[in-house]
Amino acid sequence: MDSRLFADLPLVLSQGLLSSLGIAIQVDHRERCPKTGPVLVISNHRSLLDAPLIMAAIARPVRFACHHYMSHVPLFKDLVAAYGAFPLDAPHTNPPQFRQQAIAFLQAGQVVGLFPEGGEPMVTLSSPQAIQGFHRGFAHLAYQAPVPLAVLPIAIASRRETCNPRFAPFSIFHFFAPDEPLFDRPGWHPSVQYQQVKITVGRPLWITPETRQQYHGRAGVRLAKTLTRTCHAEIAQLLHDSYA
Repeated sequence: MDSRLFADLPLVLSQGLLSSLGIAIQVDHRERCPKTGPVLVISNHRSLLDAPLIMAAIARPVRFACHHYMSHVPLFKDLVAAYGAFPLDAPHTNPPQFRQQAIAFLQAGQVVGLFPEGGEPMVTLSSPQAIQGFHRGFAHLAYQAPVPLAVLPIAIASRRETCNPRFAPFSIFHFFAPDEPLFDRPGWHPSVQYQQVKITVGRPLWITPETRQQYHGRAGVRLAKTLTRTCHAEIAQLLHDSYA
């Protein structure tokens, strides 16, 4: 297989999946995504379709972070790998590997994708307009990667969808990830299937060598907090505007 085609496989698979599902997709401000070079994409997150949608929206393959249990499920681990995903560290992983992998992808000029709300929006049905607080891990990653890069906020606004509140029992997920608190509950894991969705690409925030020099000690913590708040506010505003 041609190396370029192999590199683009996650994008090709994503486009094929969305086409087969017949999802109506509107993309605003696609031109804001850099066409080349390292990008750290962040977005709100409610559906397994969010990763393919973002790839189709920016027309670039994205190495998305996925839950660590996905790397242990037979067949499923091969599927997520084909879509370019790589697992977050399992609890108590020593040494941690996720950050090293993410930095290596960024150094290679690739796009890395993170969902900073964490997994809670995936396990509880919520309003399409809702957005939870962001974890700051993506911001620290942006400053720790030793290359200039763009942090790109993206908002996914569902216009029409079908919600299945009984997709699979949590006990199945708990079997593969017994240390994950999200799955240590009774009941069923829900799922969201989009029929019509609007994706808005936000304004890229550039992390340069000059700004990275300020990332140390308490100043580094403040920088990460500021970047997190800025990205959260951007995505929240884009969502609001999508439903206005």
